[in-house]
Amino acid sequence: MNFNLTQIPERNQKPRTHGITMVMDKGLSIEETKNFLSIAEPHVDIVKLGFGTSFVTPKLREKLEIYAAHDIPVYFGGTLFEAFLIRNQFDDYISVCKDYGIKYMEVSDGSIEIPHAEKCGYIEKLTKHGTVLSEVGSKDAAHIIPPYKWIELMRAELEAGSTYVIAEAREAGNVGIYRGSGEVREGLVQEILTQIPEERIIWEAPQKAQQLYFIELVGHNVNLGNIAPTEVIPLETMRLGLRGDTFHMFLDKQNA
Repeated sequence: MNFNLTQIPERNQKPRTHGITMVMDKGLSIEETKNFLSIAEPHVDIVKLGFGTSFVTPKLREKLEIYAAHDIPVYFGGTLFEAFLIRNQFDDYISVCKDYGIKYMEVSDGSIEIPHAEKCGYIEKLTKHGTVLSEVGSKDAAHIIPPYKWIELMRAELEAGSTYVIAEAREAGNVGIYRGSGEVREGLVQEILTQIPEERIIWEAPQKAQQLYFIELVGHNVNLGNIAPTEVIPLETMRLGLRGDTFHMFLDKQNA
C-alpha cells in the first residue's frame, strides 16, 4: 500500500484462492487492457472474457498474452461453452482452449438445458485439462430455482471437480441470486451458506449494493465476480473499510 493506516483488515495475498475478485472483460481493447492492468493488477485474480466476446475479439492472442504477462488467468464465458455444446462441438471447445492457452474453463447451463448428471460429466472431463468453474442458476428470470435445489446442484458440481461454483446473476445482476430489481434474494443466499463452504462460491455481484451485501454478510475476503474493470479499485476500498459504505465496519471490530 502507498502509506500506513492502522486498523485495516488483512486481505489474503495473491495468488489467493479465497477473497478473489473476478473481473468481466466485455471487450476491452489492447490499450485499454494494458491501462486497466497498470492500475488494477494487484487486485485482480481472474478475468472472464464475457459470454461469446472471445469469438469476435480482434487480436485475441495478443490480449491473452497481456493477461498472462501479469499472471492473471483468463477464461471464456460460460455462454461460449454452451454455444459449442449445443452445436455438438465439445471436443472442439477443448481444442480451442488448448490452442489459446486457456487453463480455466467455465461450465454453465444458463442458456440451454443440460441434464445435471451430464453437466457434471463435462466438469469431470474438463478437470483433466485445467481448473473448472461451474455456474449454477438460470439466465431466465422466470425460472426460479428453490434453495434446496441450488444446494444440491452446487454440492454435486463441487464433487464432480469444480474448484468454484459461481452463483448466477448475469452481467446486470438481475437474475439468479437477485430479483429483477437487483435486490439480493437473502433467504436463498443464507440457506446456501448453511451447506456450501463460502470459500468455494463466487458470488456474481456487478452492482455496488450487491458487493456491499456480501462483504457485510461474509467478510472482506468474500469471492466476488462479474466486477467491471472500472470498479476493481472502488471494490478494493470497500473491502478495506476505505469507502463510506464500510467505513466503520472494521474500526468497530478492531477496537472491540
